[in-house]
Amino acid sequence: MANAGQIVAAIRDMAATKSLSHEEMNDLIKDGILAGLGRIFGPNVRAEIDIHESTGEIEMIVLKRVVEEVEDSSSEISLEKARWDDPTFQVGDVMEIPVDFSEFGRNAVMATKQRIVQRVREEERDRVREEFSHRVGELLSGEVQQIERGKIVVMMNRAKDAEAIIPWKDQNPRERFRQGDPIRAVLKKVDETPKGPRLILSRADPSFVEALFKLEVPEIYQGIVEIRARAREVGGRTKIAVSSRDESIDPVGACVGLKGSRVQAVVSELGGERIDIVPWHPDPEIFARRALAPARVSKVVSDPERQVITAIVDEDQLSLAIGRNGQNVRLASQLIGWQIDLYGSREWLERGADAQLFGEPKEDGLETADFSLSELDLTLGALAALKGAGYSTFLDIIDLERPDFEKVEGLGEKEIDQLLKIIDELTVEVDDEEEVEGSESEATTTESEVEEAGGEEETASEEVSDEEEASAEEEQVLEGPSESDDEDTEAVEILDEAADGKRESTESR
Repeated sequence: MANAGQIVAAIRDMAATKSLSHEEMNDLIKDGILAGLGRIFGPNVRAEIDIHESTGEIEMIVLKRVVEEVEDSSSEISLEKARWDDPTFQVGDVMEIPVDFSEFGRNAVMATKQRIVQRVREEERDRVREEFSHRVGELLSGEVQQIERGKIVVMMNRAKDAEAIIPWKDQNPRERFRQGDPIRAVLKKVDETPKGPRLILSRADPSFVEALFKLEVPEIYQGIVEIRARAREVGGRTKIAVSSRDESIDPVGACVGLKGSRVQAVVSELGGERIDIVPWHPDPEIFARRALAPARVSKVVSDPERQVITAIVDEDQLSLAIGRNGQNVRLASQLIGWQIDLYGSREWLERGADAQLFGEPKEDGLETADFSLSELDLTLGALAALKGAGYSTFLDIIDLERPDFEKVEGLGEKEIDQLLKIIDELTVEVDDEEEVEGSESEATTTESEVEEAGGEEETASEEVSDEEEASAEEEQVLEGPSESDDEDTEAVEILDEAADGKRESTESR
């Protein structure tokens, strides 16, 4: 059987491979020996253990208290037995019992071994947890140890005892690795398991691209250039937005490098994945234009309340802006953090162009502005009653009549009169001069159509003042066609259509 010196030497060799310090090794040996003594004397044994550094010998002394009646044999000894060794012992004294390592039986040796192995594993777990818990997002390197059930088991270069894996969902489907291949990945998280901490690595997370740029671009590592946003679809495309703290340094040029050397190194690591680098901007409209690159955007309109960007591109740029299966616009939306509604110029014109940016175009061509009812000169009671009935904006009540308001609980006659007056004031937007000009235009058009219907030759009509012509045409439109016009059916129909159009226009105002 090996002596204590050989055992201590073996433990020291193991401690060296596990990167344990001298103090940690001594504590490890003492804890293991104490576990072995527990198998011999009992679980509550107390002992003094001394390891001689020069010889490697171990001195063990078990301490037991002298008592009248023994309740715990592992830490107590009867007065009678104690006096067999020394008659001067009294109750309360502590008896020292020297123990030689040769007294360790098989069970004691196994207990010592198990405790030492357990302590070594605990030290390893604590060291891995302490080393990697604050390194989430950093780039780590290792070697493919094995591939099982779709996951890649990695042996880390700097912590070979650490358990590290790349799950299937964190792998690039375009990449294939074999056992022994070198591999780099970003640390996604440290997962606690019953066996200790497990390092979850990823080559699919957007932070992997960011870590690669940090490795290849010194300006990013130094903090001069910053990656402000990133979006990625693994194996397809990645978009990153960069900004510079130094105005003299172009952030995009720094990431691209001389003749594209820096970005090409990242693309090679990603297996040929495309990378778009755009300059970041705080204005979402400008940022959206840049994020939709390589497509050229003609017009951008933002809705800050809904965080929606409406982008209009030429027809020849539409497919480029959308990308394959909508990839380009989808990544641009993720990059800026806003929803992007993309339209071609033809579709945008069919929707009414600039008349309505975020809704269906008005059929009558009139522009209507909506606002909250709280901006109107209404009492708090009237506002509460309208809100309780589901009316919150001006467009909600613009088409309501008196019977509709009478059905709203909490509205009195005064409030109803006030509401009708406000609606009447806000919906009459056209002044008298515009009405006269519109009537003059309608009268001229109607007169020319009547002359063409009657087959009369085009002649220069006598000049009539604007007021008389407008008045005559308004009477003709409102009162209907005269008896002399009944002979000409086509002229009557034209006048009827003009009158109907005038009434619709008056009602809409």
